[in-house]
Amino acid sequence: MSLKDAPAHIQLAVDLIELLEVNQVDPELALKALAIVTQDLERKLHEQPADQ
Repeated sequence: MSLKDAPAHIQLAVDLIELLEVNQVDPELALKALAIVTQDLERKLHEQPADQ
């Protein structure tokens, strides 16, 4: 399977990994930042109206 045929969430994950690697972001720092991003996105999901 080609990446272009992969599901959107896989494509995004690969893009994010590449961004972190190209910018030589320390993995521990990246995990701490991603935990904050995860919390923010989960909060936004819970705030969405049920019909979306």
